[in-house]
Amino acid sequence: MGVQEEMEVDVSNSGVSTNENDNSEKKDLNLLAINEIRDHVRQIEKAVQNKEPRFIVRILRALPNTRRKLNAAVMEGIVKLFYSKAGAEKELLVKILVKVYNHSFGDHYTTSSNLLPEIDAYLYLLMIVHLIDNERYDAAVFLSDVLFAQKIASHNRRTIDLIAAKCYFYHSRAYELCGDDYSKIRGFLHLKLRTATLRNDYEGQAVLINCLLRNYLHFNLYDQADKLVLKSTFPETASNNEWARFLYYLGRIKAARLEYSAAHKHLVQAIRKAPQTTAVGFRQTVQKLAVTVELLLGDIPERQIFRQAALRRALAPYFQLTQAVRLGNLQRFGKVLAQGGPQFRKDHTFTLILRLRHNVIKTAIRSIGLSYSRISPADIAKKLGLDSRVDAEFIVAKAIRDGVIEATLDPGNGYMRSKETSDIYCTREPLLAFHQRITFCLDLHNQSVKAMRYPPKSYGKDLESAEERREREQQDLELAKEMAEEDDDGYP
Repeated sequence: MGVQEEMEVDVSNSGVSTNENDNSEKKDLNLLAINEIRDHVRQIEKAVQNKEPRFIVRILRALPNTRRKLNAAVMEGIVKLFYSKAGAEKELLVKILVKVYNHSFGDHYTTSSNLLPEIDAYLYLLMIVHLIDNERYDAAVFLSDVLFAQKIASHNRRTIDLIAAKCYFYHSRAYELCGDDYSKIRGFLHLKLRTATLRNDYEGQAVLINCLLRNYLHFNLYDQADKLVLKSTFPETASNNEWARFLYYLGRIKAARLEYSAAHKHLVQAIRKAPQTTAVGFRQTVQKLAVTVELLLGDIPERQIFRQAALRRALAPYFQLTQAVRLGNLQRFGKVLAQGGPQFRKDHTFTLILRLRHNVIKTAIRSIGLSYSRISPADIAKKLGLDSRVDAEFIVAKAIRDGVIEATLDPGNGYMRSKETSDIYCTREPLLAFHQRITFCLDLHNQSVKAMRYPPKSYGKDLESAEERREREQQDLELAKEMAEEDDDGYP
């Protein structure tokens, strides 16, 4: 019994020591996070003093790593460290961060005058991100409104533009996650977009245009989004991340307006612009829409796309959809649509996938035309799972008119006869393939001519210089004088 008691005491003591070690490790991590944020503040001061925005760009790029280190203890320490002389403001921020699981806020508020506006905005940005990560969207909306009303709007400084651009994104994101009156911030975003355009704030323009497009597409307002794209100019100097978002939204707009070729081009560019090792969720979302648009174009995506480790599970329903379209199986297409309907609606591709039914029917009709030399509309309706033979006749007639199949429809005898093509060169396929290749070669030639570069002043190599021209003119004058003298000597 004594040995057992000693063992229990040892175990209990070891448990206490492990808990103490864990607490000390957490404290050390919190101190490291606070010191890192303090170093960021020094970098912002350096950027403001030297007017070097690259230091702020470096800090904003590290924001994903910084937000993973934030917790209530770190944020409370930051508030007490940087807002020690702002009593009401410190009281309000501590109340929000410590009591993050309720929604009671202070009524009074005063602005701190000791911090630079850029540092103040950055610290508020960290607090908003922390509240969003903890799913306290009401508090994030409240703090974001305070940030723009009393911090950013009262300063007209170019050094705060980069931080303000990041704040625009999280301001819109907080309202979107909160769910209440997400559409009411459009006026605010349009006002800030006009101001950013007048001040040549290119990063702010890019973020605000993307926020507005996301707002419009959230409510399926594709016409307003298209008008915004036509009336505004996306800055060329925007970052790759903003370009990737803009191209994705542009692809969604073009796909909804039946411009599938332009939509596919924009989506491919968005995938290339996006980070290749991170932003997995964004690449999955863009790839889902790209696969759907490629199917609407009549092409079959490569199997390699579905085999990527980061995309395999997310694209599983779209792989089944691709198989159904490739085989022209309407029953399988309906089954995939029923099983993956909720996921397709969540991905905003359900409306586009409904349009694929015509492609499935065309593929089925083409396979039937190749398999049977003569078949009745009733059998076609049975194979396609249609309700009546009249629908089958209408579909076959449309397929013949569109050039999907080479056949003739004989309503009198009640069958469809496929034309016997012993030679493929008797069909339209060689003509279409030849036309596609010629178009590709002409486009390649035009692009090559546009991309040609010439050495400077190479066009003047064969031209004479000014000195050579003066010498030639002088020689011509002397020759003319000699000829005139010879003519004078010839007369008596």
